[in-house]
Amino acid sequence: MNALLAINPIAFSLGPIEVRWYGILIATGIVLAFLVVQKEMVKRGMDPDFLTDLLIWAVPISIISARIYYVIFMWDYYKDHTGQIIQIWQGGIAIHGALIGAVITAYVFTKKRGVSFWKTADIVAPGLLIGQIIGRWGNFMNQEAHGGPVSEQFLETTIIPDWIMKQMTIEGVTYHPTFLYESLWNVVALIIILLLRKVSLKRGEMFLFYLTWYSIGRFFIEGMRTDSLYGGVLRAAQVVSIVTIIVAVSLFIYRRYIKKVDVNYQDD
Repeated sequence: MNALLAINPIAFSLGPIEVRWYGILIATGIVLAFLVVQKEMVKRGMDPDFLTDLLIWAVPISIISARIYYVIFMWDYYKDHTGQIIQIWQGGIAIHGALIGAVITAYVFTKKRGVSFWKTADIVAPGLLIGQIIGRWGNFMNQEAHGGPVSEQFLETTIIPDWIMKQMTIEGVTYHPTFLYESLWNVVALIIILLLRKVSLKRGEMFLFYLTWYSIGRFFIEGMRTDSLYGGVLRAAQVVSIVTIIVAVSLFIYRRYIKKVDVNYQDD
C-alpha cells in the first residue's frame, strides 16, 4: 500500500508519551494566531501583555469547554464510561464548544480589564480563523472529519491534489475531504477580514462577519460529514450554526441601525 495512505498520526514519542501531529498543528495554529493578533493589538494601542494574559485563561478554558460540548452530545456513551470523560488525549473535542468557551472567557476578561470586548473580538477574529485553518489539517493527519464516499467520476474530475485524496482513502474507500473544504472556506474568510481592516466598519462588525461566514460554511459542510454529533434527530453543529447566524445578524442590525454605534474598527 502506498505510504501516503497511512500517514502516522503520531509525530514522535518521548518514552511512553506520544506526540501527535494533531496537537502539533493545533499548537502551531495558536502560535501563528498569537503573532498576527499581537501585532494588530499593539498597532491599535493596546497593552502588549493583554493578549498573553487573555490566552492564559482562554486556551485551557476553550479546551475544557470543547470537551464538555462533545461529552454532552455523546452522553449516551459517556454515562456508561465516566472514567473516559477526562481522557481528552483519546480524542473527542468540538470546535463550537471551544468557541463558546473562548467568547465567554474573552467577555469576562475584557470587562474585568475595562477593555472593549468588541474591539478585542474584532482584532482576534483573524487569529481564530488561522487556528481553525491549520487545526483542520490535524483531522487530515488523523483521517477523520471527512464526508461520505466519493464517486469515481468525482475522483476523475476533482482538482484536489492526489496526495490529499489518497490520505482520505480508508480501507479502500475514498471519502470527501470535508476538512479541506472547511479549511479553504476559512482561508477565504481570512483574506476578506484582512481586507475589511481597511474599511471603516463599525466596531464589532468584523467579529460578527466572522461568526456569520464561518457558520454558513459549517452548516453546509457539516451536512456532508459522517461523524456529526447529534442533538436528537438534528446535527448539533448545524443547529448551532443557524443560531449563531441569527444572533450575529441580529446584533449587526441592532448595533448599526438601532444602537447606532459610532466607533469604527480603526478608532483607537
